[in-house]
Amino acid sequence: MSTREDRRTRVTVLVALAANLVIAVAKAVGGLAAGSPALLSEAAHSVADSLNEVFLLAALRRSRRPADRRHPFGYGKERFFWSLLAAVGIFVMGGCFSFFQGVEALTTGAEEELGGYVAGLVVLGVALLAEGGSLLRALYQVRRQGGTGAGLRDPALRTVVAEDGTAVLGVSLAIVGMALHMVTGQVVWEAAASLAIGALLVYVAYRLGREARDQLIGEAADPQASGRIRAVLEAQPEIDSVEALFTMKTGLDSLLVAARVDLVPGLDSERVEEIAVRIKRSIAHTVPEAEQIFLDVTDRLAQEAAESPAATGERGGA
Repeated sequence: MSTREDRRTRVTVLVALAANLVIAVAKAVGGLAAGSPALLSEAAHSVADSLNEVFLLAALRRSRRPADRRHPFGYGKERFFWSLLAAVGIFVMGGCFSFFQGVEALTTGAEEELGGYVAGLVVLGVALLAEGGSLLRALYQVRRQGGTGAGLRDPALRTVVAEDGTAVLGVSLAIVGMALHMVTGQVVWEAAASLAIGALLVYVAYRLGREARDQLIGEAADPQASGRIRAVLEAQPEIDSVEALFTMKTGLDSLLVAARVDLVPGLDSERVEEIAVRIKRSIAHTVPEAEQIFLDVTDRLAQEAAESPAATGERGGA
C-alpha cells in the first residue's frame, strides 16, 4: 500500500473517530436522560468504536517503521495486532455492555416519559446520518483502492467499514426498539433491541478477530501471488523441479518467500549464484510485495551422491 493510500486511510479513520466521539456523548446524555437501554447500548457501541479508531491510528503509524536489528522483517504486523485489539474492544465494551443493558431492562423494567422517547429518537436520527456519512466515506475509499477485494485487505480500513456498517444497523435496531416501546409500552422491545445489538457486535468482533489472528500467526500469500511465484520458478531452464514453496505475509504489502529447488546437474558454484540472483530478481519483478526472498538450491545428483553409503560412512552389505 502506498503512502498516499495510507494518508487516505488515516483521513477515513479520523472522520470515523470524530463522528463516534460526538455521537457517543449525545447517545450517553440522551440515554441517561431518557433511561433508554437501547440508547445506552448504542452509546457503549460508539465509545468502543472511538477507542478502536485510536488503535487503528496507532497501527497506521507504527506499522510503517523500517526494519531494525530486533525486527529484521519490519513492523508490518503491527497493523494486525492493533486490529486485533480493536476487535477485543468491540466485544468487551460494545457487545458485553449491550447484553448487560438488555438483560437489566428485562429484569428490572424501564420507564420513559414521552419527552425521553422524543429526545432519544432525535439523537438516534442524528447518529444515523453521521454514521451513514462515515460509512459512505469508507466505502468510497474502498472503491478507489480496487473494490471489496483489494480495498478491504487493509485491516484498518476493513475495521472502519465493519464498525460503521454495524453502527448503521445498530442505530436502526435501537430506533425500532424505542419506537415499539413507545407504541406498546412494553420494555421487552427495547431490551430485545439491546440484545440484538450485542449479538451483532459480538459477531463482528469475532470475524475481525479471526482475520487478525490468521494474519498474526503467519498467513500465506493469496493463491494468485503464490501461483505467479511458482510459475516464475518452473519457467527457469536451470530448475529441474520445485520441491517446496513457502510464503508468509509480514505486513500489509510485504511478503516473505522461501523456496527449495533442484537444479539440473553440471552447474558450477558461480553459475548457481548467478542463477539464484536472476531468479530472485524475476520473483521481485513479478510479485513486488515479495521483499524477502530465500532460495535453497540443490543439485539432485550431487545430493544423492552426498547421501550415499560411501559418502556418509554407512556400510553396505550383501
